[in-house]
Amino acid sequence: MAVDRHASSSSPSDSEEHIRLFDDYDALADDSALENQKSAPSGNPTPIPKAKLATLCAVRLVDPIAFTQIFPYVNEMMEHINVTSDHSKIGFYSGVVESSFAIAQVISIYQWARLSDVIGRRPLVLLGILGIGLSTMLFGISTTLSGLIMARCLSGFFSGNIAVIHSVLGEITDASNQAVAFSLYGLCWPLGSIIGPLMGGLLSNPATKFPQWFDTPFLHKYPYFLPCFAAAVIAFAGCIYGYFYLGETHPGLQRGGEETIQMSERRDGTFEKPSEPASVSQLLSIPVVRALCLSGAGLSFITTGFDVTFVLFCYTSLPQGGLAFNATQIGYALSISGCISIALQMFCMPLILRRFDHARSYNFCMGLWPFCFVLLPGLNIIARWGTVDAVTGTLTPAAHAAVWLGISVILCISRCAALAFSVSMILVKDAAPNPASLGVTNGIAQFAMCCSRSFSPAFASSLFAFSIGYEFVLLRYIWVLVMTLICFLGTTLSRRIAEGRRRSPRVGAVDSALAMGH
Repeated sequence: MAVDRHASSSSPSDSEEHIRLFDDYDALADDSALENQKSAPSGNPTPIPKAKLATLCAVRLVDPIAFTQIFPYVNEMMEHINVTSDHSKIGFYSGVVESSFAIAQVISIYQWARLSDVIGRRPLVLLGILGIGLSTMLFGISTTLSGLIMARCLSGFFSGNIAVIHSVLGEITDASNQAVAFSLYGLCWPLGSIIGPLMGGLLSNPATKFPQWFDTPFLHKYPYFLPCFAAAVIAFAGCIYGYFYLGETHPGLQRGGEETIQMSERRDGTFEKPSEPASVSQLLSIPVVRALCLSGAGLSFITTGFDVTFVLFCYTSLPQGGLAFNATQIGYALSISGCISIALQMFCMPLILRRFDHARSYNFCMGLWPFCFVLLPGLNIIARWGTVDAVTGTLTPAAHAAVWLGISVILCISRCAALAFSVSMILVKDAAPNPASLGVTNGIAQFAMCCSRSFSPAFASSLFAFSIGYEFVLLRYIWVLVMTLICFLGTTLSRRIAEGRRRSPRVGAVDSALAMGH
Protein backbone atom coordinates (compact mmCIF):
# COMPACT_ATOMS: atom_id res chain seq x y z
CA MET A 1 0.00 0.00 0.00
CA ALA A 2 1.05 3.60 -0.57
CA VAL A 3 2.59 5.18 2.51
CA ASP A 4 1.11 8.40 3.89
CA ARG A 5 4.22 10.58 3.88
CA HIS A 6 2.29 13.57 5.19
CA ALA A 7 1.65 12.05 8.58
CA SER A 8 5.15 12.75 9.81
CA SER A 9 5.35 15.41 12.49
CA SER A 10 9.00 16.23 11.94
CA SER A 11 10.06 19.30 9.91
CA PRO A 12 11.99 18.16 6.84
CA SER A 13 14.93 20.09 5.47
CA ASP A 14 14.77 21.85 2.10
CA SER A 15 16.40 18.89 0.35
CA GLU A 16 14.02 16.44 2.01
CA GLU A 17 11.10 18.64 1.06
CA HIS A 18 12.30 18.70 -2.53
CA ILE A 19 12.55 14.90 -2.60
CA ARG A 20 9.15 14.52 -1.01
CA LEU A 21 7.61 16.75 -3.67
CA PHE A 22 8.80 14.41 -6.41
CA ASP A 23 7.77 11.35 -4.41
CA ASP A 24 4.28 12.80 -4.23
CA TYR A 25 4.50 13.67 -7.90
CA ASP A 26 5.40 10.09 -8.78
CA ALA A 27 2.69 8.58 -6.61
CA LEU A 28 0.08 11.02 -7.86
CA ALA A 29 -1.42 8.51 -10.28
CA ASP A 30 -2.70 6.43 -7.38
CA ASP A 31 -3.12 8.75 -4.45
CA SER A 32 -4.10 12.34 -5.17
CA ALA A 33 -7.37 14.12 -5.72
CA LEU A 34 -5.87 16.09 -8.58
CA GLU A 35 -4.98 12.90 -10.44
CA ASN A 36 -8.55 11.74 -9.94
CA GLN A 37 -9.46 14.86 -11.91
CA LYS A 38 -6.84 14.17 -14.58
CA SER A 39 -7.88 10.56 -15.17
CA ALA A 40 -11.03 10.29 -17.21
CA PRO A 41 -13.41 7.63 -15.92
CA SER A 42 -14.27 4.74 -18.15
CA GLY A 43 -18.01 5.41 -17.88
CA ASN A 44 -19.99 8.56 -18.52
CA PRO A 45 -18.25 11.93 -18.16
CA THR A 46 -18.65 13.84 -14.93
CA PRO A 47 -21.55 16.33 -15.18
CA ILE A 48 -20.31 19.88 -15.63
CA PRO A 49 -21.18 22.16 -12.69
CA LYS A 50 -23.18 24.50 -14.93
CA ALA A 51 -23.94 27.16 -12.35
CA LYS A 52 -20.30 27.49 -11.27
CA LEU A 53 -19.05 27.46 -14.85
CA ALA A 54 -21.58 30.11 -15.94
CA THR A 55 -20.57 32.33 -13.04
CA LEU A 56 -16.89 31.87 -13.81
CA CYS A 57 -17.45 32.74 -17.47
CA ALA A 58 -19.37 35.88 -16.53
CA VAL A 59 -16.52 36.93 -14.26
CA ARG A 60 -13.90 36.11 -16.90
CA LEU A 61 -15.70 38.23 -19.50
CA VAL A 62 -14.89 41.43 -17.62
CA ASP A 63 -11.13 41.37 -18.25
CA PRO A 64 -11.09 41.21 -22.09
CA ILE A 65 -13.75 43.91 -22.41
CA ALA A 66 -11.83 46.33 -20.20
CA PHE A 67 -8.54 45.41 -21.85
CA THR A 68 -9.53 45.61 -25.53
CA GLN A 69 -11.95 48.53 -25.51
CA ILE A 70 -9.05 51.02 -25.72
CA PHE A 71 -7.51 49.50 -28.86
CA PRO A 72 -9.65 51.28 -31.49
CA TYR A 73 -9.07 54.76 -30.07
CA VAL A 74 -5.77 54.64 -28.18
CA ASN A 75 -3.82 56.14 -31.10
CA GLU A 76 -6.38 58.92 -31.50
CA MET A 77 -6.20 59.48 -27.75
CA MET A 78 -2.46 60.07 -27.94
CA GLU A 79 -3.09 62.78 -30.53
CA HIS A 80 -5.96 64.23 -28.51
CA ILE A 81 -3.82 64.81 -25.42
CA ASN A 82 -0.96 66.18 -27.58
CA VAL A 83 1.68 63.72 -26.45
CA THR A 84 3.82 64.48 -29.50
CA SER A 85 3.67 66.55 -32.67
CA ASP A 86 5.44 63.82 -34.65
CA HIS A 87 2.72 61.58 -36.06
CA SER A 88 5.17 58.70 -36.63
CA LYS A 89 5.81 58.47 -32.86
CA ILE A 90 2.16 57.99 -31.92
CA GLY A 91 2.60 54.23 -32.09
CA PHE A 92 5.45 54.32 -29.60
CA TYR A 93 3.46 56.18 -26.94
CA SER A 94 0.36 54.05 -27.43
CA GLY A 95 2.61 51.00 -27.00
CA VAL A 96 3.93 52.41 -23.72
CA VAL A 97 0.37 52.85 -22.43
CA GLU A 98 -0.55 49.30 -23.46
CA SER A 99 2.63 47.85 -21.96
CA SER A 100 2.02 49.50 -18.60
CA PHE A 101 -0.98 47.19 -18.10
CA ALA A 102 1.10 44.05 -18.53
CA ILE A 103 4.00 45.37 -16.45
CA ALA A 104 1.71 45.90 -13.47
CA GLN A 105 0.07 42.53 -14.06
CA VAL A 106 3.37 40.67 -14.11
CA ILE A 107 4.38 42.25 -10.81
CA SER A 108 1.16 41.22 -9.08
CA ILE A 109 0.09 37.95 -10.68
CA TYR A 110 2.18 35.53 -8.61
CA GLN A 111 1.22 37.32 -5.39
CA TRP A 112 -2.48 36.97 -6.25
CA ALA A 113 -2.03 33.25 -6.97
CA ARG A 114 -0.04 32.63 -3.79
CA LEU A 115 -2.49 34.60 -1.65
CA SER A 116 -5.42 32.65 -3.10
CA ASP A 117 -3.90 29.46 -1.70
CA VAL A 118 -4.06 31.06 1.75
CA ILE A 119 -7.32 33.03 1.93
CA GLY A 120 -9.25 31.42 -0.91
CA ARG A 121 -10.16 32.10 -4.53
CA ARG A 122 -13.49 33.89 -4.15
CA PRO A 123 -12.48 37.12 -2.37
CA LEU A 124 -9.57 37.77 -4.72
CA VAL A 125 -11.65 37.15 -7.84
CA LEU A 126 -14.26 39.68 -6.68
CA LEU A 127 -11.67 42.24 -5.56
CA GLY A 128 -9.91 42.04 -8.91
CA ILE A 129 -13.09 42.65 -10.90
CA LEU A 130 -14.07 45.62 -8.74
CA GLY A 131 -10.62 47.15 -9.15
CA ILE A 132 -10.71 46.69 -12.93
CA GLY A 133 -13.98 48.62 -13.10
CA LEU A 134 -12.73 51.56 -11.02
CA SER A 135 -9.40 51.86 -12.83
CA THR A 136 -11.11 51.71 -16.25
CA MET A 137 -13.26 54.69 -15.32
CA LEU A 138 -10.12 56.52 -14.18
CA PHE A 139 -8.57 55.88 -17.61
CA GLY A 140 -11.52 57.59 -19.29
CA ILE A 141 -11.03 60.88 -17.42
CA SER A 142 -7.23 61.01 -17.70
CA THR A 143 -5.86 63.80 -19.89
CA THR A 144 -2.11 63.30 -19.47
CA LEU A 145 0.25 60.52 -20.46
CA SER A 146 1.20 59.91 -16.82
CA GLY A 147 -2.47 59.68 -15.85
CA LEU A 148 -3.18 57.15 -18.59
CA ILE A 149 -0.20 55.04 -17.57
CA MET A 150 -1.22 55.12 -13.91
CA ALA A 151 -4.78 54.06 -14.75
CA ARG A 152 -3.58 51.19 -16.94
CA CYS A 153 -1.14 50.10 -14.25
CA LEU A 154 -4.01 49.87 -11.77
CA SER A 155 -6.02 47.82 -14.25
CA GLY A 156 -3.05 45.53 -14.76
CA PHE A 157 -2.56 45.14 -11.02
CA PHE A 158 -6.15 44.01 -10.45
CA SER A 159 -6.07 41.82 -13.57
CA GLY A 160 -3.36 39.80 -11.86
CA ASN A 161 -6.16 37.62 -10.49
CA ILE A 162 -6.31 35.79 -13.85
CA ALA A 163 -4.21 32.95 -12.39
CA VAL A 164 -6.77 32.63 -9.58
CA ILE A 165 -9.62 32.37 -12.11
CA HIS A 166 -7.74 29.65 -14.01
CA SER A 167 -7.29 27.76 -10.75
CA VAL A 168 -11.03 27.90 -10.09
CA LEU A 169 -11.68 26.38 -13.51
CA GLY A 170 -9.21 23.59 -12.81
CA GLU A 171 -10.87 22.82 -9.48
CA ILE A 172 -14.43 22.50 -10.83
CA THR A 173 -13.55 20.21 -13.79
CA ASP A 174 -11.84 16.89 -14.45
CA ALA A 175 -10.42 15.11 -17.50
CA SER A 176 -13.81 13.72 -18.51
CA ASN A 177 -15.49 17.12 -18.94
CA GLN A 178 -12.64 19.57 -19.44
CA ALA A 179 -12.88 19.41 -23.25
CA VAL A 180 -16.33 21.02 -23.05
CA ALA A 181 -15.73 23.21 -19.99
CA PHE A 182 -12.44 24.68 -21.20
CA SER A 183 -13.94 25.36 -24.63
CA LEU A 184 -16.88 27.24 -23.11
CA TYR A 185 -14.55 29.11 -20.81
CA GLY A 186 -12.34 29.88 -23.80
CA LEU A 187 -15.27 31.71 -25.41
CA CYS A 188 -15.02 34.50 -22.84
CA TRP A 189 -11.92 36.14 -24.26
CA PRO A 190 -13.06 36.21 -27.93
CA LEU A 191 -16.53 37.33 -26.88
CA GLY A 192 -14.97 40.11 -24.85
CA SER A 193 -12.74 40.86 -27.82
CA ILE A 194 -15.89 41.52 -29.84
CA ILE A 195 -17.70 43.60 -27.25
CA GLY A 196 -14.64 45.62 -26.18
CA PRO A 197 -13.51 46.95 -29.59
CA LEU A 198 -17.11 47.59 -30.65
CA MET A 199 -17.66 49.64 -27.51
CA GLY A 200 -14.39 51.50 -27.99
CA GLY A 201 -14.98 52.20 -31.67
CA LEU A 202 -18.65 53.16 -31.43
CA LEU A 203 -18.74 54.99 -28.09
CA SER A 204 -15.53 57.03 -28.40
CA ASN A 205 -16.11 60.69 -29.34
CA PRO A 206 -19.87 60.34 -28.63
CA ALA A 207 -20.47 64.11 -28.64
CA THR A 208 -19.33 64.22 -32.28
CA LYS A 209 -20.90 60.96 -33.46
CA PHE A 210 -24.22 61.22 -31.60
CA PRO A 211 -24.75 64.92 -30.80
CA GLN A 212 -28.49 64.41 -30.32
CA TRP A 213 -27.78 62.31 -27.22
CA PHE A 214 -24.29 63.12 -25.96
CA ASP A 215 -23.62 66.76 -26.83
CA THR A 216 -22.46 67.74 -23.34
CA PRO A 217 -19.42 69.74 -22.14
CA PHE A 218 -18.22 66.75 -20.11
CA LEU A 219 -18.09 64.39 -23.09
CA HIS A 220 -16.46 67.08 -25.24
CA LYS A 221 -13.74 67.38 -22.62
CA TYR A 222 -13.45 63.60 -22.09
CA PRO A 223 -14.33 62.06 -25.50
CA TYR A 224 -13.16 58.59 -24.43
CA PHE A 225 -14.98 58.37 -21.11
CA LEU A 226 -18.16 56.71 -22.39
CA PRO A 227 -16.58 53.42 -23.58
CA CYS A 228 -14.60 53.26 -20.32
CA PHE A 229 -17.76 53.86 -18.31
CA ALA A 230 -19.63 51.13 -20.23
CA ALA A 231 -16.79 48.68 -19.56
CA ALA A 232 -16.80 49.64 -15.87
CA VAL A 233 -20.56 49.01 -15.61
CA ILE A 234 -20.03 45.50 -16.99
CA ALA A 235 -17.26 44.96 -14.44
CA PHE A 236 -19.47 46.08 -11.55
CA ALA A 237 -22.30 43.84 -12.78
CA GLY A 238 -19.87 40.91 -12.94
CA CYS A 239 -18.72 41.63 -9.41
CA ILE A 240 -22.30 41.65 -8.09
CA TYR A 241 -23.15 38.44 -9.96
CA GLY A 242 -20.01 36.74 -8.67
CA TYR A 243 -20.73 37.86 -5.11
CA PHE A 244 -24.03 35.98 -5.06
CA TYR A 245 -23.21 32.95 -7.19
CA LEU A 246 -19.46 32.28 -7.05
CA GLY A 247 -18.62 29.92 -4.21
CA GLU A 248 -15.24 29.08 -2.75
CA THR A 249 -13.52 26.27 -4.70
CA HIS A 250 -10.23 25.88 -2.84
CA PRO A 251 -10.37 22.30 -1.48
CA GLY A 252 -8.98 23.33 1.91
CA LEU A 253 -11.01 26.53 2.38
CA GLN A 254 -14.53 25.55 1.48
CA ARG A 255 -17.36 25.80 4.01
CA GLY A 256 -16.14 24.23 7.22
CA GLY A 257 -12.66 23.76 5.79
CA GLU A 258 -11.03 25.97 8.41
CA GLU A 259 -12.59 24.04 11.30
CA THR A 260 -11.55 20.55 10.16
CA ILE A 261 -8.50 19.01 8.58
CA GLN A 262 -9.12 18.84 4.85
CA MET A 263 -8.54 15.33 3.47
CA SER A 264 -8.15 14.09 -0.12
CA GLU A 265 -9.82 10.85 -1.12
CA ARG A 266 -7.73 8.19 -2.78
CA ARG A 267 -9.16 5.85 -5.37
CA ASP A 268 -8.77 2.92 -2.95
CA GLY A 269 -11.25 4.57 -0.56
CA THR A 270 -8.73 5.74 2.06
CA PHE A 271 -7.89 9.35 2.87
CA GLU A 272 -4.77 11.45 3.17
CA LYS A 273 -3.92 15.00 4.15
CA PRO A 274 -3.43 17.33 1.17
CA SER A 275 0.12 18.26 0.26
CA GLU A 276 1.62 21.65 0.95
CA PRO A 277 2.00 24.04 -2.02
CA ALA A 278 5.30 23.56 -3.85
CA SER A 279 7.76 26.43 -3.96
CA VAL A 280 8.68 28.22 -7.16
CA SER A 281 12.11 26.59 -7.30
CA GLN A 282 10.56 23.14 -6.88
CA LEU A 283 8.03 23.74 -9.64
CA LEU A 284 10.63 25.12 -12.04
CA SER A 285 12.75 22.03 -11.49
CA ILE A 286 9.96 20.02 -13.18
CA PRO A 287 10.86 19.97 -16.91
CA VAL A 288 7.32 20.31 -18.25
CA VAL A 289 6.50 23.26 -15.98
CA ARG A 290 9.68 25.00 -17.05
CA ALA A 291 8.88 24.31 -20.72
CA LEU A 292 5.33 25.63 -20.33
CA CYS A 293 6.62 28.86 -18.79
CA LEU A 294 9.15 29.47 -21.57
CA SER A 295 6.77 28.60 -24.38
CA GLY A 296 3.91 30.53 -22.76
CA ALA A 297 6.11 33.60 -22.62
CA GLY A 298 6.83 33.24 -26.34
CA LEU A 299 3.16 32.71 -27.16
CA SER A 300 2.09 35.75 -25.17
CA PHE A 301 4.80 37.95 -26.71
CA ILE A 302 3.86 36.96 -30.26
CA THR A 303 0.10 37.24 -29.76
CA THR A 304 0.30 40.66 -28.12
CA GLY A 305 2.82 41.81 -30.71
CA PHE A 306 0.48 40.81 -33.52
CA ASP A 307 -2.54 42.54 -31.94
CA VAL A 308 -0.58 45.78 -31.48
CA THR A 309 1.00 45.61 -34.93
CA PHE A 310 -2.34 44.89 -36.59
CA VAL A 311 -3.98 47.96 -35.03
CA LEU A 312 -1.03 50.18 -35.96
CA PHE A 313 -0.96 48.74 -39.47
CA CYS A 314 -4.66 49.53 -39.91
CA TYR A 315 -4.23 53.05 -38.51
CA THR A 316 -1.15 53.94 -40.61
CA SER A 317 -1.68 55.84 -43.87
CA LEU A 318 -1.51 54.07 -47.23
CA PRO A 319 1.72 55.78 -48.40
CA GLN A 320 3.46 54.61 -45.20
CA GLY A 321 2.39 51.00 -45.73
CA GLY A 322 -0.88 50.78 -43.77
CA LEU A 323 -4.63 50.87 -44.48
CA ALA A 324 -5.66 54.34 -43.17
CA PHE A 325 -8.55 52.96 -41.07
CA ASN A 326 -10.41 55.10 -38.54
CA ALA A 327 -11.31 53.98 -35.02
CA THR A 328 -14.69 52.57 -36.06
CA GLN A 329 -13.19 50.48 -38.87
CA ILE A 330 -10.50 49.17 -36.53
CA GLY A 331 -13.22 48.23 -34.05
CA TYR A 332 -15.07 46.29 -36.76
CA ALA A 333 -11.87 44.44 -37.74
CA LEU A 334 -11.17 43.45 -34.13
CA SER A 335 -14.77 42.32 -33.73
CA ILE A 336 -14.38 40.06 -36.78
CA SER A 337 -11.41 38.54 -34.97
CA GLY A 338 -13.58 37.89 -31.94
CA CYS A 339 -16.34 36.28 -34.02
CA ILE A 340 -13.83 33.93 -35.60
CA SER A 341 -12.50 33.01 -32.16
CA ILE A 342 -15.98 32.19 -30.90
CA ALA A 343 -16.65 29.92 -33.87
CA LEU A 344 -13.34 28.12 -33.36
CA GLN A 345 -13.91 27.68 -29.63
CA MET A 346 -17.43 26.35 -30.12
CA PHE A 347 -16.94 24.00 -33.05
CA CYS A 348 -13.24 23.14 -33.25
CA MET A 349 -11.78 23.30 -29.77
CA PRO A 350 -13.79 20.45 -28.18
CA LEU A 351 -12.87 18.17 -31.09
CA ILE A 352 -9.18 19.11 -30.85
CA LEU A 353 -9.05 18.49 -27.10
CA ARG A 354 -10.76 15.11 -27.39
CA ARG A 355 -8.99 13.63 -30.41
CA PHE A 356 -5.52 15.11 -30.57
CA ASP A 357 -2.53 15.11 -28.27
CA HIS A 358 -2.47 18.39 -26.39
CA ALA A 359 1.25 19.05 -26.83
CA ARG A 360 1.10 18.42 -30.58
CA SER A 361 -1.96 20.63 -30.94
CA TYR A 362 -0.08 23.37 -29.12
CA ASN A 363 2.91 23.01 -31.48
CA PHE A 364 0.66 23.19 -34.55
CA CYS A 365 -0.98 26.41 -33.34
CA MET A 366 2.41 28.00 -32.68
CA GLY A 367 3.50 27.11 -36.21
CA LEU A 368 0.78 29.33 -37.70
CA TRP A 369 2.06 32.64 -36.32
CA PRO A 370 4.73 33.39 -38.98
CA PHE A 371 2.06 33.46 -41.70
CA CYS A 372 0.13 36.19 -39.86
CA PHE A 373 2.98 38.70 -40.12
CA VAL A 374 4.16 37.73 -43.60
CA LEU A 375 0.69 38.21 -45.14
CA LEU A 376 -0.06 41.63 -43.62
CA PRO A 377 1.87 43.77 -46.19
CA GLY A 378 -0.20 42.17 -48.93
CA LEU A 379 -3.22 44.11 -47.67
CA ASN A 380 -1.43 47.40 -48.34
CA ILE A 381 -0.56 46.24 -51.85
CA ILE A 382 -4.23 45.46 -52.53
CA ALA A 383 -5.31 48.80 -51.06
CA ARG A 384 -2.80 50.75 -53.16
CA TRP A 385 -4.01 48.94 -56.27
CA GLY A 386 -7.58 50.13 -55.74
CA THR A 387 -6.99 53.55 -54.18
CA VAL A 388 -9.29 56.42 -55.10
CA ASP A 389 -7.91 58.90 -52.53
CA ALA A 390 -4.58 58.03 -50.87
CA VAL A 391 -5.05 60.69 -48.15
CA THR A 392 -8.42 59.48 -46.86
CA GLY A 393 -7.82 55.85 -47.80
CA THR A 394 -10.92 55.67 -50.01
CA LEU A 395 -10.93 52.50 -52.12
CA THR A 396 -12.85 51.17 -55.09
CA PRO A 397 -15.61 48.69 -54.20
CA ALA A 398 -13.55 45.77 -55.55
CA ALA A 399 -10.44 46.76 -53.61
CA HIS A 400 -12.51 47.42 -50.49
CA ALA A 401 -13.99 43.91 -50.65
CA ALA A 402 -10.57 42.36 -51.34
CA VAL A 403 -8.99 44.16 -48.37
CA TRP A 404 -11.68 43.01 -45.95
CA LEU A 405 -11.50 39.47 -47.32
CA GLY A 406 -7.74 39.51 -46.76
CA ILE A 407 -8.23 40.86 -43.23
CA SER A 408 -10.67 38.04 -42.49
CA VAL A 409 -8.23 35.39 -43.75
CA ILE A 410 -5.30 36.76 -41.73
CA LEU A 411 -7.39 37.14 -38.59
CA CYS A 412 -8.69 33.60 -39.03
CA ILE A 413 -5.12 32.28 -39.11
CA SER A 414 -4.20 34.34 -36.05
CA ARG A 415 -7.21 33.11 -34.07
CA CYS A 416 -6.39 29.50 -34.97
CA ALA A 417 -2.88 30.15 -33.65
CA ALA A 418 -4.32 31.73 -30.49
CA LEU A 419 -6.10 28.46 -29.64
CA ALA A 420 -2.75 27.59 -28.08
CA PHE A 421 -3.87 29.55 -25.00
CA SER A 422 -6.77 27.16 -24.32
CA VAL A 423 -4.54 24.13 -24.81
CA SER A 424 -1.94 25.70 -22.54
CA MET A 425 -4.43 25.95 -19.65
CA ILE A 426 -4.98 22.19 -19.74
CA LEU A 427 -1.25 21.48 -20.02
CA VAL A 428 -0.59 23.66 -16.98
CA LYS A 429 -3.37 21.97 -15.02
CA ASP A 430 -1.96 18.54 -15.85
CA ALA A 431 1.55 19.66 -14.88
CA ALA A 432 0.55 20.69 -11.33
CA PRO A 433 2.30 18.21 -8.97
CA ASN A 434 -0.51 18.18 -6.39
CA PRO A 435 -3.85 19.90 -5.65
CA ALA A 436 -2.30 22.42 -3.26
CA SER A 437 0.13 23.56 -5.95
CA LEU A 438 -2.45 24.25 -8.66
CA GLY A 439 -2.73 27.95 -7.82
CA VAL A 440 1.04 28.44 -7.68
CA THR A 441 1.57 26.51 -10.92
CA ASN A 442 -0.98 28.69 -12.68
CA GLY A 443 0.64 31.71 -11.06
CA ILE A 444 4.15 31.14 -12.41
CA ALA A 445 2.80 30.16 -15.87
CA GLN A 446 0.76 33.36 -16.03
CA PHE A 447 3.71 35.30 -14.62
CA ALA A 448 5.86 34.17 -17.55
CA MET A 449 3.14 35.13 -20.03
CA CYS A 450 2.56 38.53 -18.48
CA CYS A 451 6.28 39.20 -18.23
CA SER A 452 6.71 38.89 -22.00
CA ARG A 453 3.45 40.74 -22.62
CA SER A 454 4.71 43.65 -20.51
CA PHE A 455 7.27 44.73 -23.08
CA SER A 456 5.77 43.21 -26.25
CA PRO A 457 3.51 46.22 -27.07
CA ALA A 458 6.34 48.72 -26.64
CA PHE A 459 8.70 46.54 -28.67
CA ALA A 460 6.23 45.88 -31.49
CA SER A 461 5.00 49.48 -31.72
CA SER A 462 8.54 50.91 -31.59
CA LEU A 463 9.71 48.47 -34.26
CA PHE A 464 6.76 49.39 -36.46
CA ALA A 465 7.28 53.14 -35.95
CA PHE A 466 11.00 52.74 -36.72
CA SER A 467 10.31 50.77 -39.89
CA ILE A 468 7.71 53.06 -41.51
CA GLY A 469 10.08 56.00 -41.19
CA TYR A 470 12.11 54.68 -44.13
CA GLU A 471 11.29 55.30 -47.77
CA PHE A 472 13.13 52.20 -49.00
CA VAL A 473 10.59 49.38 -49.29
CA LEU A 474 12.71 46.63 -47.75
CA LEU A 475 13.54 48.74 -44.70
CA ARG A 476 9.92 49.85 -44.35
CA TYR A 477 8.91 46.23 -43.78
CA ILE A 478 11.74 45.25 -41.46
CA TRP A 479 9.08 44.74 -38.78
CA VAL A 480 7.79 41.79 -40.79
CA LEU A 481 11.22 40.14 -40.84
CA VAL A 482 11.90 40.64 -37.12
CA MET A 483 8.48 39.45 -35.93
CA THR A 484 8.58 36.43 -38.25
CA LEU A 485 11.95 35.38 -36.83
CA ILE A 486 10.54 35.71 -33.30
CA CYS A 487 7.62 33.49 -34.35
CA PHE A 488 10.01 30.78 -35.52
CA LEU A 489 11.80 31.02 -32.16
CA GLY A 490 8.46 30.59 -30.39
CA THR A 491 7.76 27.48 -32.45
CA THR A 492 11.09 26.05 -31.33
CA LEU A 493 10.23 26.74 -27.67
CA SER A 494 6.87 25.00 -28.00
CA ARG A 495 8.56 21.73 -28.94
CA ARG A 496 10.15 21.63 -25.48
CA ILE A 497 6.77 20.89 -23.90
CA ALA A 498 6.57 17.40 -25.37
CA GLU A 499 10.20 16.82 -24.35
CA GLY A 500 9.46 18.08 -20.83
CA ARG A 501 6.45 15.76 -20.50
CA ARG A 502 8.68 12.79 -21.31
CA ARG A 503 11.34 13.87 -18.81
CA SER A 504 9.00 14.86 -15.96
CA PRO A 505 8.58 12.45 -13.05
CA ARG A 506 4.78 12.43 -13.42
CA VAL A 507 2.96 13.73 -16.45
CA GLY A 508 0.46 11.50 -18.16
CA ALA A 509 -0.36 7.93 -17.29
CA VAL A 510 1.99 5.87 -15.17
CA ASP A 511 1.69 2.20 -14.46
CA SER A 512 -0.19 1.81 -11.17
CA ALA A 513 2.33 -0.75 -9.93
CA LEU A 514 5.06 1.89 -10.09
CA ALA A 515 2.95 4.23 -7.99
CA MET A 516 2.24 1.49 -5.47
CA GLY A 517 5.96 0.90 -5.15
CA HIS A 518 6.36 4.28 -3.54
